[in-house]
Amino acid sequence: MGTIQFGTGIRTVTDIAASARHIEKLGFDIVSAGEHVMFHTPIGNTYITLSVAAGATEHIKLMSTIVLLPLYPAALAAKLGAALDNASGGRYMFGVGVGGEFPKEFEACGVPVKERGARTTEALQVIRELWTDEGVTFHGRFNTLNEVTLNPRPIQKPTPPIWVAGRQDAAKRRAALHGDGWLPYMYSPEMLKESIDSISTIRAEHNMTMDNFNNGVFIFTAVHKDRDKAREMAAAQLGKQYAQNFDKLVSKYTLIGTPEDCRKRLREYIDAGSKLFMLTSACPEAYVDENLRLIAEEVIPEFR
Repeated sequence: MGTIQFGTGIRTVTDIAASARHIEKLGFDIVSAGEHVMFHTPIGNTYITLSVAAGATEHIKLMSTIVLLPLYPAALAAKLGAALDNASGGRYMFGVGVGGEFPKEFEACGVPVKERGARTTEALQVIRELWTDEGVTFHGRFNTLNEVTLNPRPIQKPTPPIWVAGRQDAAKRRAALHGDGWLPYMYSPEMLKESIDSISTIRAEHNMTMDNFNNGVFIFTAVHKDRDKAREMAAAQLGKQYAQNFDKLVSKYTLIGTPEDCRKRLREYIDAGSKLFMLTSACPEAYVDENLRLIAEEVIPEFR
């Protein structure tokens, strides 16, 4: 992936088609959707949201940010991803994470929250096999498959790109050994650089190169002509979303400020190794459209 790619997420659970078309028209490369069974605010399901987006758009890529993989049987997640890749004409990007911030949703789905990491790692092994082979047999701790074949398998070969999200060492290792890309969140450029170095070391220890491995960052964004206003919006929005004080964290972990501030900060992430940016609005709902417009018209063009 030689060029820099930019994406943003669908925030609505109802007017999905219009939102996806708007994001495509603004010139973003990727439209994304997350999921939870329960959350602080209304939220949908990534596969359903992106399926609607696929039918409403023509060429924009569709990325799960992220599938809460431990909540799914691995074979079911593989089927859903393969179906979406076919339905979209090969535009799907499979972003995965372990979740865990809402233990009640794990309880509701019958999944022990302490098993989420191990389940995710094993699921990635199963999914890659199902996406590439026929008659898959796999006997693991959580999954038992006897001569299982998906039909159809994904359009993209060998598989849709698998992006592993997270912040911790276990997530880096999972990305290094089972992913095609690394998508951390709440990361500074310095942290990103260190994590890429760690992933490179892990892959080298397993005789894997970085040649086909990509790095990105999921970053909350607030662009405003008034730098202080951007900071104020981001701190308030993230403080509400994560139920903690973000006044001292926004400068380190977010993309905020004037368009020029944001372009400069993006350069730091690019220098650290990022080639993909998932820019999620850290703004009140009334300012989201203007935030996206400023990103599309006054930030992204410099990197084309």
